[in-house]
Amino acid sequence: MFARLPDDPRPTVAFTFDGAGVDARRGDSVAAALVAAGHLAHRLTPVNARPRGPWCMMGACHDCLVSVDGVPNVQGCTVAVAPGMRVETQRGARAIEAAAASPAFAVDDSVVLALDDTGVGDRSDALLDIAVVGAGPAGLAAATVAAEAGLRVALFDEQRQAGGQIHRGITASPLARPAVLGADYWAGGSLVRAFERSGARHGAGASVWSLAPRDDGTLALAVSSGPTAAPRSALVLARAVIVATGALERPVPIPGWTLPGVMSVGAAQILLKTAGVVATRGTVIAGSGPLLWLYAWQCLEAGGTIDALLDTTPRGRLARALPHAAAFLMSRYAAKGYELVRTVRARTRVVEHVDALAALGDDRVEGVRFGVGGALDSLACDTLLLHHGVVPHATLALAAGCDIAWNDAQACFEPVVDPWGGSSLPGVWVAGDAANVAGADAAAPRGALAALAAANALGRFDAAERDRKARPWRAALARALRGRAFIDMLYRPADAFRVPRDATIACRCEEVTAERVVQALRAGASGPNQAKALTRCGMGPCQGRLCAPTLTALVAETCGISATEAGTYRQRFPVKPVTLGELAALPGSAAADAAVLRIDRNR
Repeated sequence: MFARLPDDPRPTVAFTFDGAGVDARRGDSVAAALVAAGHLAHRLTPVNARPRGPWCMMGACHDCLVSVDGVPNVQGCTVAVAPGMRVETQRGARAIEAAAASPAFAVDDSVVLALDDTGVGDRSDALLDIAVVGAGPAGLAAATVAAEAGLRVALFDEQRQAGGQIHRGITASPLARPAVLGADYWAGGSLVRAFERSGARHGAGASVWSLAPRDDGTLALAVSSGPTAAPRSALVLARAVIVATGALERPVPIPGWTLPGVMSVGAAQILLKTAGVVATRGTVIAGSGPLLWLYAWQCLEAGGTIDALLDTTPRGRLARALPHAAAFLMSRYAAKGYELVRTVRARTRVVEHVDALAALGDDRVEGVRFGVGGALDSLACDTLLLHHGVVPHATLALAAGCDIAWNDAQACFEPVVDPWGGSSLPGVWVAGDAANVAGADAAAPRGALAALAAANALGRFDAAERDRKARPWRAALARALRGRAFIDMLYRPADAFRVPRDATIACRCEEVTAERVVQALRAGASGPNQAKALTRCGMGPCQGRLCAPTLTALVAETCGISATEAGTYRQRFPVKPVTLGELAALPGSAAADAAVLRIDRNR
C-alpha cells in the first residue's frame, strides 16, 4: 500500500471520487491523490470490464483514465486536482452513445474560425529556429544551448513543470527532507535554472502528436493542450526539431500484471517525487536494473517499507559482465551502486536469481508467486512494483520516418543517429535516452551536442566553432558513458520475462493474450503489424508503446527469426490519442493538411 509522508507541508484540496470525498494536496495529480487515498482501480476496461489502475504514472499507459467533471478519457496522472473536482471511474465501452455524449465535446465554430484567423500555419513570424520536444535533461540542455546561441527556441512537454521523468517535480517538490531523493535528483535543478535564464519559450502541458516535413524544408508539429471543454491545438513550424522524449519502462508481461496495485517502479518513484507518497507495508518489488535499487533506497530513506525485493537478474550475468568491469569500477556508478545495494540488503529481504513471477488476485493484487530454479514460493502483498529496465520512447521520431535499428545489448529498437544525434530525416535530431538509453548523466551532453549541430546546420556558426563549443560536452559524455557496457550486460532482461506465455496479457489496452498473438503468427501473420491487424494488439490508447517490445520478442521466437527481421509496429500520426475537438481546433491551412493528413498537395 501507499501512504503520505507525515511532513508534507502543502495545503489540503478536497474533491470527490465516485461521490466519496477525497483529501488531496495542492499539486497532486488526480491519479496520485487517488492512490494515496487507497483507490487503486480507476477505470474499467472496454473489452472485459476489468478494473484497472495506474501502471506508469507518466502518461504512456492510459490505465489511469478517469472522468473529470463530466469529461471522460482524462489521464489522471497528467491532471492536477482542484477544489470541488468531480472524478468518476472511467467505464470503458466500444460504442458511443450519442444521447449520453458530453456537451464538452461540442466545438463552437467561432473557436475554429478564431484559430484560422491567426494563420498559425502560414505566418513567417511564427517560424521557430528549433523546436525541442521533451523537458528532461536532454531537452533542457538542448533548448538552453540553442537559445544561448541566439536562436528562436521553444520547448514543448506534456508535464506542467520542467525536469522530465528523472527530475520530475523538481521545481515543486513536496518533500520536507530533500536528502530522501539523493544528490543526483537535485542536480537537475541547475539544468532547469539555466533553461529559465536562456530565453527559450516553454510550452508546458503541451502534447506534440505529429511531426512532418513540409515542401519548403521546414517541419510542422501538431501541438495540443489536451481534452478539455475548450480544446486548443496549433501547428508549430520550425526549421529544425530536437526530439528528446526520454525513455519508457520496459513492459513486464507476467501473469496478473494488469491487476490494480501492480505498478512500475518508476510510477512509485513519481509518486514519491511529486506527491510525497511512499510505499509501505505489503509492498514487494521485483525485477532487475539500477532503478530497482535506487527506488528501494529512496523508499526506505523516506520511511517506507519493502517486504521483499525479488531480483530477476539471471545466474551467470555477473561473470558475463566482468570483461567490462574495469571501466565500470572507474565510473561514478560503481561506488554509488554499491552503497545502494548494501543499504537495501541490510534493511529488507532480497531473493536472488528469481526466474518466474506471477501476480495473484482477482480484482486487485493480493500476492506474488515467484520461482528460483524450479522451486516456487509466494508472498502476500497489496502492492507489487515491477521493473525490467527502460527502452527509448521514440514514437514521435519513428512516426516521422526516422530509421531505427535493433540494439541487442539493450534488447530494444532505437533511432539510428550520428554522433551529434542527427537522424535519417533532414532537420530532425534525436537526443538523450530517446536515441539510446544511457541515463541522465549522458542525456544533457547529448542534448547540447544536438543543439550545436542544429545551430551549425542553420548557419548560426561554422563547423569549427561547433566543434570547439562541443569539446566540454564531449568530455562530459565520455565520462557518463564509462561503465555503461557493464550495466547493459548485467541487467539485460532475461528472455523469461521478455516473452510472455499462454494466457498472459501481452497488450494491456486491448487485453490480447500471448497465445492469441502466437495463434495469429502460426496462422500466417508475418510480423507485428499483421498480428496487430488480426488481434488488435497495439490498437489501444497507448498505441503500442507498452506492447511493442513484447510483440517483437513474440514474433522473433515464434517465427524463429531475429529481432531485426521481426521488426516493430509501423507508427503513424497522431502518436497520442486526440479528441475530435482537438483536431477541429487545428487551423485550416495547406500546412495543416500536409502535417496531419499527409495529403500531397500536388495531386
